[in-house]
Amino acid sequence: MHRVQARLVAATPGEWVDAIVLSADAASGSIRIRTFEEGHEVSLWNGAGGAAELRAGDPVALHERHHVLAIGSTRYNALLES
Repeated sequence: MHRVQARLVAATPGEWVDAIVLSADAASGSIRIRTFEEGHEVSLWNGAGGAAELRAGDPVALHERHHVLAIGSTRYNALLES
């Protein structure tokens, strides 16, 4: 993740949304999550290996405005597909 993107995310901490992983495909980088509060399903793509770290049921956080997926303390760029 770029340093500018990290600073933008740090400046807007209230925009993180907690979610649970529905599916993750390490080969394609595709990740599907469901947000806790609204129950929205979101499809993401990450080419840096984020999907390889995930299994269905894992908790994550999404910063939708700045396209960042948090897996624990690790942050990944996330292309939102829906």
